[in-house]
Amino acid sequence: MKLVVLAAGYATRLYPLTRDRPKHLLEVAGRPVLDHALESLEPIGFDGAFVVTNRKFAERFREWAREYRGQVRPEIVDDGTTSEEDRLGAIGDLALVLREAAVDDDLVVAAGDNLFTEKLDGFGHEARERQAPLLAVYDVGDLEAIRRYNAIEIDADERITFFEEKPERPRSTLTGIALYHYPRAALPLVGRYLDEGNNPDQPGRLVEWLYRRVPVYVWRVPGEWLDIGSPETLAEADRVFTALGAQRA
Repeated sequence: MKLVVLAAGYATRLYPLTRDRPKHLLEVAGRPVLDHALESLEPIGFDGAFVVTNRKFAERFREWAREYRGQVRPEIVDDGTTSEEDRLGAIGDLALVLREAAVDDDLVVAAGDNLFTEKLDGFGHEARERQAPLLAVYDVGDLEAIRRYNAIEIDADERITFFEEKPERPRSTLTGIALYHYPRAALPLVGRYLDEGNNPDQPGRLVEWLYRRVPVYVWRVPGEWLDIGSPETLAEADRVFTALGAQRA
């Protein structure tokens, strides 16, 4: 199994912090965001990992990777873009890694700015058991908040029966987050999705397209999930992980 971490955005909502530094390398509780993300992801179990970023920040990520002391040192993939105007989008970046790295394994895909207070080994167990596309989900407990994300409905077997990005009238508080498993047999569908002219950004769009074609299942994230996209959510992550570190000390 391989891991792809999506980290090619420009995080304009975090300016000026991210003018010259990617948000994935901003500090939370004294460590880069990406360190915390990988600490949760690594228990899933990989024999290779890639972090896909843009040309503007590629060298920053290479410097980080040289110092990284986790289980698997990721390979940095530069998608060649330099601004919001020419970026490939999350699904476009995923397709780039599949081509350039000739990935021929089961794959876990994760956003590099999503943090978890619990380790995600259960996601790996479920992925290997299902051998089908798998989406991590989180109950935000608020129909209004769901409008910023996506709304999901499932059946008794935890299979997705409804998925809508940015719903106007959500019926569920369960949302899919940017943590996915795609078995090797499903990887060609990424190229097919893009070849059909679909939106190359927002990785959930791929699931929205996919669940109507093949069974897609969900796995519920334990603990707390934090999506870092603003100064407020960055500050909240720093508070949560500082307190978590104190508890574990």
